[in-house]
Amino acid sequence: MDIFDGLTLIGGLSLFLFGMSVMGQALERRAGGRLRTVLGRLTTGKTAGLLTGLLVTAVIQSSSAATVMVVGFVNSGLMTLGQAIHVIMGANIGTTVTAWLLSLAGIESGNLFIRLLKPSSFTPVLALIGIICYLFCKSSKKKDTGMIFLGFATLMFGMETMSGAVSGLGSVPAFRELFLLFENPVLGVLAGAVLTAVIQSSSASVGILQALASTGQVSYGAAVPIIMGQNIGTCVTAMLSSVGANRNAKRAAMVHLLFNVIGTAVWLSVFCLGRAFLAPAFLESPVSLFGIAAAHSVFNLLCTLLMLPMAGFLERLACRLIRDDRKPEAVAELDERFLSTPSIALERCQEVAAGLAVAAADALTEGLSSMREYSEELADSVREKEELTDRYEDLLGTYLVHLSNRQVTEADHTEAAKLLKVIGDFERIADHGAGLLESAEELRDKGLSFTREAQAEYGLLSAAVEEILGLSLRAFLKNDLEAARRVEPLEQVIDMLKEKFRSSHILRLQDGSCSIAAGFVWSDILTNLERTADHCSNIAGCVTDMADRNMNLHESLRDFRDGNGEFRERFEEYRRKYAPEGAARMF
Repeated sequence: MDIFDGLTLIGGLSLFLFGMSVMGQALERRAGGRLRTVLGRLTTGKTAGLLTGLLVTAVIQSSSAATVMVVGFVNSGLMTLGQAIHVIMGANIGTTVTAWLLSLAGIESGNLFIRLLKPSSFTPVLALIGIICYLFCKSSKKKDTGMIFLGFATLMFGMETMSGAVSGLGSVPAFRELFLLFENPVLGVLAGAVLTAVIQSSSASVGILQALASTGQVSYGAAVPIIMGQNIGTCVTAMLSSVGANRNAKRAAMVHLLFNVIGTAVWLSVFCLGRAFLAPAFLESPVSLFGIAAAHSVFNLLCTLLMLPMAGFLERLACRLIRDDRKPEAVAELDERFLSTPSIALERCQEVAAGLAVAAADALTEGLSSMREYSEELADSVREKEELTDRYEDLLGTYLVHLSNRQVTEADHTEAAKLLKVIGDFERIADHGAGLLESAEELRDKGLSFTREAQAEYGLLSAAVEEILGLSLRAFLKNDLEAARRVEPLEQVIDMLKEKFRSSHILRLQDGSCSIAAGFVWSDILTNLERTADHCSNIAGCVTDMADRNMNLHESLRDFRDGNGEFRERFEEYRRKYAPEGAARMF
């Protein structure tokens, strides 16, 4: 092996790692909705947790990424530590799928149909299909499918390039002696752990081992300890991801480490005893690509079978190693770890945005109630919810911008755009709830009161605003297009009610039945209610726009109003419902 073989090895390794990364990311995007469904159905049962971890890892081809996701879920309070343990165990089994795919490169046969199973036979076809989908298809799903094929073809080409580059090492005595050293179980475990920790992927390190095994100089006795060490090395990613997380998230990462360390220690001891007393001959024979895949799967299955009954022990041990602190810690609503899996990150954004929307609606409703019956408890609740919406808006806005810079599906990009547009409107609705509270406090502090006519007008307008708020909230939370289409006609009625009540207020000022000080408060109330309706209209318009893949809100609203029989019918319905008696002519 000369310097050119070394350069070829570096190039093959680079292509292999790049192809694995591209394929994994494309698989995440392509299966994003399914991932959310699977994780959403997660239960505390052992079987459900195992299958979830196995399925997610098999889909995204990375136990490290799956475990990082688990750490993020625990950090955000979406998953308990007990649930996380079973998912981590399943992830360790799911990661063995990659080794079986790579082992196809070791197929040797003169039979035509068997030769077609060899990656060198079918990956050129996959690469052709992939590049056609990627370059010529407009659908993001088809482009992602193309990237999956291209990523797989690239990693298999890199695998074959590495195998070809190291083939000459089979006759190099130093290389043979190196792997004789790795037959020392402790050195083998250390080598596997260090290699995997550096590249942060057990799947990739298994692939590298398979490439080296193609030289015929790697025995089962050397390969098995290296595979055991790779399971320990892959824990580095989860441990790094837990830095800055809460205690339970750190415990989840610790469980991952304990699972692999204890499993490796137990089965390495069994391996060493078996080798010493039984001395099986196959340990000295060269390991094949299929042999490595089989050893990887068997080891992970044995670890799971060993540790599954000890899940409670792992949880208690992790809690003892990472003890509780007297200082309470806040739960992170949005975890940066989810950004590596955009579909999961968006799911969490939707949940936080729903919390913001409900808090904003409650703040407005309680602000309306404070005008009728003020209390300190109600005032504190309004201010607390208004501050909460401010914090949520800042968190979500920043997080969604970061998420939008990632490679996401077209559907997820549309949903992120919708969330970015509506969170500001909900935050402003909460501000108007606080504004109504301030008006109530001003009336109380100054000993002011409204006329009976103004009180009746307030009751009418506040009822209309509560209805439009409920419609817009339902439209956003449930993506209810029927509710969304009822918002704009009601918003127009509220605008006209506000103008009518402003005119009535001026008449009361002129005849002296209303004081100037009370008039200023009344004007603030009308403004807060009218602007709340405007924000509700923006929210509902955004929901309908996103359904139609249209970002031009004002044009959509104009088209809906102009010449639309449905709009006119609903407008008349709300006009009859909220127009004061004898004032229908104002419309």
